[in-house]
Amino acid sequence: MRGVKRVFAVLIVLIIAFGVLAFALENQQKTALSFVGWATPSLPVSLFIVVALIIGLLVGPALFLLSGLKNSRRIRHKV
Repeated sequence: MRGVKRVFAVLIVLIIAFGVLAFALENQQKTALSFVGWATPSLPVSLFIVVALIIGLLVGPALFLLSGLKNSRRIRHKV
């Protein structure tokens, strides 16, 4: 059963990676982003979106872990 789960997980990761690759290859138009007076050089749209995806994949679990640590400290103080 563990092998089936591992194969399924690998397939899901491969499908997501293929989707990101296809998205990056289809969105090569150059654009510049500006925010509060700060502007980026003209880069492909896909680069901005993939970077945002990666940042989200890093920040989300980090916030989850921090909230878990905060909750475990509260539980220890109550006991």
